[in-house]
Amino acid sequence: MDKYEKLKARLKELGSVLVSFSGGIDSTFLLTAAVEVLGDNACAVTGADESFPERELEFTRDYCREKGIRHYIVGTDPMKYEGYRNNTVKRCYYCKKSLFAQELKLADKIGVSYVAEGSNADDSSDYRPGALAACELGIVSPLKEAGFTKEEIRECAKAMGISIWDKPAYACLASRFVYGEEITADKLKKIEIAENLLSDLGFEQRRVRLHGNLARIEVRACDIHKLAEEKTRARIVFEFARIGFDYVTADLAGYIRGSMNIFEEGKK
Repeated sequence: MDKYEKLKARLKELGSVLVSFSGGIDSTFLLTAAVEVLGDNACAVTGADESFPERELEFTRDYCREKGIRHYIVGTDPMKYEGYRNNTVKRCYYCKKSLFAQELKLADKIGVSYVAEGSNADDSSDYRPGALAACELGIVSPLKEAGFTKEEIRECAKAMGISIWDKPAYACLASRFVYGEEITADKLKKIEIAENLLSDLGFEQRRVRLHGNLARIEVRACDIHKLAEEKTRARIVFEFARIGFDYVTADLAGYIRGSMNIFEEGKK
């Protein structure tokens, strides 16, 4: 049995699912497969808080509207956890705990058996304390169970005609903070505006990492030279200053998944 058949068999076994839908390729692929197998017994839920960009929220709304998928939006409040606000190494745990708790309440209310999330087999290679929250709360991870890697998800999504099969990886805005840097709504908004600017300038893969009041820009290594083009450089410097950053730097290593975790390891 190939992985997609294994995935479909698992979804059929679950009977009804509420897919935790962030709009990334993993959860989009999972949601599409769930609807294919379960029809109206599959629906989507998106958690909304200050760390989730408005553009991503709009994408989840538009996608579900276009596909005729039931879609719910739940408000979450990870800020209530001190371990999240203070950005400890367990930040993601508290964020996911807040999100999954609200999604489980919704699932119970609408009569859906399981909440499913889109982690894949590759996620085990990075530090992801949010996986512990999923395990504790009984959230299922069908893609990981079926053994799907990120590349396999993209290949399968492309074959299925999912338009965002090559959408760059994304993570919540709280992942832009150095551990120990206090997370606030104002700082999250600064990062969101800054990353929107980079997106508008044509940088598909981008991160604005926060180090105090210094912004460290990550783009793909092959795009670093574009940051230095005079018109682009001047625009970024001007706009980042308006946003409230004192310093703007470009990381010459380029975009690296989980670079904040690597940064912390490097200090040890």
